[in-house]
Amino acid sequence: MSEQSPAGAAQDGPGDALPEYAERVLEVAELIPPGRVMTYGDVAEWLEDERRERTGGAGRPEGGPRQVGRAMALYGGAVPWWRVVRADGALLPGHERRALDHYRAEGTPLKEPGGSGRGRMPRLDMRRARWDGEAGTEGHT
Repeated sequence: MSEQSPAGAAQDGPGDALPEYAERVLEVAELIPPGRVMTYGDVAEWLEDERRERTGGAGRPEGGPRQVGRAMALYGGAVPWWRVVRADGALLPGHERRALDHYRAEGTPLKEPGGSGRGRMPRLDMRRARWDGEAGTEGHT
């Protein structure tokens, strides 16, 4: 059984063709190394850079962070969805525990809640966890 995405299930039926943009979003999610993350905006930027290279800059942009989030919500169940995150490092609402299990298993840098943080969830340490898409890089600035 494959893991379901946080906000929806992947489409599996013959009439459920995966939209091209969503397919590319999922391909980027699969590239993110364990223990690292990209924001929705990072993925959108990556895809826009790829589109510009492919088309020589012609055409309109295809999508932004919201479109990436929608693609992940609808089709992201079979990819490491926990590696595509909000820019503020907050864990995905409603799926914090599942994501946190993945982050801890992968050694993703976290910021534990301070002081009276009992019962509060940690956040991702975006400075250390963010991946810029290059092999062997230590962080995204």
